[in-house]
Amino acid sequence: MNAKPAAAPARTDFDKPVIWLLTLAVAVPLVIFFLYPVVQILGRSLSTPTGWGLDNFSAAFGTRRFANLLWNTLVMAGISVSATVVLAFGYAYALQRTAVPLKPVFRIVALLPLFAPSLVQGQGLLLLLGRNGLVNRQFGLGFDIYGMVGVIVANVLYAFPYAFLILSAALAVADQRLYESARTLGASGFRMFRDITLPGAKFGIVAAVFVCTTLIVTDFGNPMVIGGDFNVLATEVYNQVIGQAQFERGAVIGIVLLVPAAILKFAEKWLTRRQFALVTAHSKPLVVEPSLGRDLAFTAYAVLVASAFVAVIGIVFWASFVTLWPYNMALTWKHYEFDVQNGTEPIWNSIMVSLFAAMAGVVATSLAAIVLHKFRTPLTPVLALLAVLPAAVPGMVLGLGYILVFNDPSTPLNALYGTFAIIVILNVYYNHAQGFLVVSTSIKQIASSFDEAATTLGAGVLKTLRSVTIPLLWPTMLGVAVFYFMRSMVSLSAVIFLITPSTQVAAVSVLQLSDRGAYNQAAAFSVCIMAVVVVALLSVRAVLHLAGVRNVALIR
Repeated sequence: MNAKPAAAPARTDFDKPVIWLLTLAVAVPLVIFFLYPVVQILGRSLSTPTGWGLDNFSAAFGTRRFANLLWNTLVMAGISVSATVVLAFGYAYALQRTAVPLKPVFRIVALLPLFAPSLVQGQGLLLLLGRNGLVNRQFGLGFDIYGMVGVIVANVLYAFPYAFLILSAALAVADQRLYESARTLGASGFRMFRDITLPGAKFGIVAAVFVCTTLIVTDFGNPMVIGGDFNVLATEVYNQVIGQAQFERGAVIGIVLLVPAAILKFAEKWLTRRQFALVTAHSKPLVVEPSLGRDLAFTAYAVLVASAFVAVIGIVFWASFVTLWPYNMALTWKHYEFDVQNGTEPIWNSIMVSLFAAMAGVVATSLAAIVLHKFRTPLTPVLALLAVLPAAVPGMVLGLGYILVFNDPSTPLNALYGTFAIIVILNVYYNHAQGFLVVSTSIKQIASSFDEAATTLGAGVLKTLRSVTIPLLWPTMLGVAVFYFMRSMVSLSAVIFLITPSTQVAAVSVLQLSDRGAYNQAAAFSVCIMAVVVVALLSVRAVLHLAGVRNVALIR
C-alpha cells in the first residue's frame, strides 16, 4: 500500500501532539487486537514442554490423519477455487461485455450468498440434493451430496459473489480503440479475447484467486454441514480447540492455514505492482455491440447460474415454513416462534454486535486512513503495513489468536473474554483492511487544496477534520458501516471460538441447529439473518438517496 501523504500544510505547535495522539489511537489497538494475537499463534505453535522448538509441527506432520487433512484441503480448495473463478469470470463477462437483458436482476441474484452465513449454501444443497432432499424424494435417484463433492459445490456458491465483484470491476472498463484496431487488422473474436480481454483482466483474476482461496481454505461452516466424513484442516482446528482443548495442535494448523493466505496476498501485491491504467484521458469507453448468437448463449449461461443461486437460497426459505422436512410438508409459521434454546436472543445479539462493529469499524478504519494519508510520522510505514495485513490473515486464524490471548487469566485482557465486546473487536480488525482501503481511496480523491485552505485560514488539525475532511467522507464512511454490519451479521468462522452460552449469535445458532438435524429452525434463523441484512441495505440506500448521494457502492 502506498501511504505517501499529500503535501502537508504547515502545522502549528498545538497540532503536533494532536497528530501523535491520533497516530497512537490507531497504532495501539492494531498492535493489541491484531498483531499480538497473530504472534501468540506462532508462539503457541512453537511452545513445547521442554522449551521452544518444532516438535508440535513434527508431531502433526508425522501423522497419517494430518497428511489426509492437508491433501483433502488442497484438492478441495484447488477444484473449488478454479471452478469459482472460471464460472464467475463467465458471469461477469456476460454482464459487462455482452448485451444480455435484465443485468441488474442477474447481479442481485449473484450477490445473494453475501447476505447469509457461509453454511447456508450447505443447508440449501442438503435440502435440495441430500438423502432426504427434494430431488431424491421426488425422483428416487439415490443421489448423495455428502462428502467432498458437496463441500466443493457449496464453497463455489459461497465464494462466487466475491470473485464476481472483483472480476466484474476488472471487466467494467476497457479502451474501445484496442478492439477497433484489432478488427481492422482482421483479428477474430477469440484472438481479441485472448490478446486484449484476458491480459486486461489478469490482475482481477489474480485478486479473485487470492480472495477465493482464503475464503474456501478457512471456511468450516460448509464442511461441517455437508462434509459428512470428509474433513479438512478448517474443521480439524475447530475439533482440536473446541472439542479436545488441544491449543498447540490448533495453533500448528492455524499457522498452516495462515501461510498460504499470506503467500498469496504478498504474491498478489507483487504481481499488481506492474498494473497499469487501462483507461487514460485519450481512451474511448468500450461500447458493447449486440450480437444475437453470443448474447443468447451468455443469457442462457447467466440464467443457468442464477437459477442455481435461486434454487439453493429459495429452498432454505421454503424449508423455514415447512412443518417437518421432508415428512410433513404442510406450511406453518411455527419455526418463526423460535421455541428453541435461547429463542430469538441470538438474532438480537447479532444485530447488536453488528451495529457496534459498524460504528467501531468506521471509526477505526477512517481514523487509520486519515492518519496515514494526512500526516507523516516515524510510525507511518509500519502502520501502513499493519493496516492492510489483516487481509492476509484468515478469520478463523485470527479468532484462534483471540482465544489464546483473551482466555489467559494472567493477562488483564482476560476481562474481555466471554463478552460481546471481544466479538465486536474481532469483527472490526478482521475486516480492517477492506474498510481502510475503501476510505483511503476516497481520501486520495479529495484535493489537498481543501486542507491547505483550511490551514491558511487558521484551522488546526481537529477543526480541519471536523469541518472539511469528515463532511466530504461521510457517504463513504456510511458505506463502510454497511459493509461492517453485513459482514458481522454473517460471520461464522472468525467468531466461532469466542462464542459462549451467554454471547450466542445467529450464525452460530444456524450451525448448531443444522448439526443436530433441526433443519427447519436453522432455515428460519438463516432467513431472518438475510432479512435483517437486506433491510439494513435498503435503509441506508434510502438515506443516501434522500441526501442526494448516488455513487456510493454499499456492497464491495
